Amino acid sequence: MPDQKSPPSEMIRVPVPLIGVVRRLSKLHRQGHTIALLQALEELLLRFDIKNDIDVTAGNKSVKQQEERLLKLESHLAALGSSVETKLEVITKKLELIERAIASGRLSHNTKPRRLAYPYQQTQVELQPRTNESLAQRLGVTAQGLVAERENKSVKEFLSWSRNRDPMSIAWEWKTSDGLYHPQR
Repeated sequence: MPDQKSPPSEMIRVPVPLIGVVRRLSKLHRQGHTIALLQALEELLLRFDIKNDIDVTAGNKSVKQQEERLLKLESHLAALGSSVETKLEVITKKLELIERAIASGRLSHNTKPRRLAYPYQQTQVELQPRTNESLAQRLGVTAQGLVAERENKSVKEFLSWSRNRDPMSIAWEWKTSDGLYHPQR
């Protein structure tokens, strides 16, 4: 008797209201209730189909109305598509002109330095010493990983390693006197 394995799972998109139901169905499937699950789904669909008799014949008035609306929508989208393409072509041509002007140096005649958008001076934030946990989080490692790096490297190597991992390229030095890491500029 050949093995009756189910096919491998596939990723599918599901409408948001159905996410919980699909998760529940997936859980039942993983628990081995696949056959019972499929039978229950078939029964549910049969009951649903019996209760909802929909007339979709070609002569049905609502079907004709939907077809007309669809045709109008398609023609409208086709008109919009050509309009958008034309606008994109115009923008592309203008960008090419600007690129040529920049390359030829016509737009770079202003030699005055630009002023900053904000006239006030920004104050430098002074970094405070950090614990194992807080520095580990800043450097994107675990606290145990940070301690291991500190213990396995020389002081100079650890400074370099921490500078390379820090988002602001700041080196950190371990001080045994207070058990904290101090920033080194």
